[in-house]
Amino acid sequence: MAEDIDELSVNWDEGGTVVVEQLDKVILSRGGWATILFKYREQNKRTEVWSKTKFTIRRYQKKQGVFRQQSKFNISSIAQAQSLCAALMNWVSEAEQSGESAGSDDGGED
Repeated sequence: MAEDIDELSVNWDEGGTVVVEQLDKVILSRGGWATILFKYREQNKRTEVWSKTKFTIRRYQKKQGVFRQQSKFNISSIAQAQSLCAALMNWVSEAEQSGESAGSDDGGED
């Protein structure tokens, strides 16, 4: 368990062999509830071939000084990532056209 948000990772090894390799991460929100977007790949245990790039969004809650994963959403393909980006860009554009700004806050905890 990580005490600092910068320590959170999706890297995973089994028996000294890396089976999930984190390629990058973007911290989307900090605080008692943290949201992180990870870019990673997995190694096939039988063939030792690395997968195509994958993405996951993870939510962590900090309790008693330690971050614990509460939920995750795995983005299964580049096509799904592109669809997600397109939908978000469309919604952001609509929100901006209605007068909302990137710095506006809805009073939520993020």
